[in-house]
Amino acid sequence: MLGFPKIDTYIVLQYVHKAMLTTTISDFRKDIKKYFDRVSQHFETHIINRGKDNGVVIMSLGEYNSLLETNHELSSKANEIRLDSAIEKPAKG
Repeated sequence: MLGFPKIDTYIVLQYVHKAMLTTTISDFRKDIKKYFDRVSQHFETHIINRGKDNGVVIMSLGEYNSLLETNHELSSKANEIRLDSAIEKPAKG
């Protein structure tokens, strides 16, 4: 492992609801600046297909940092329970 944090499936699934673009590596190479601009300016996630069940995900630094922060906040059961109760309090009034 290259020292990247483990990302839970729960967190990744939250990002499925955001705009997600897909392209081939060939198309990506042809217009790399356009794709980078869309990802960084519109908070989109971009998947570059590299064959069957293989690809690369590009996201803005802000989205990546947010993902890591969420992963950290949900890294322990105690944090998860605390966050859930904080979310429920305003809903109950």
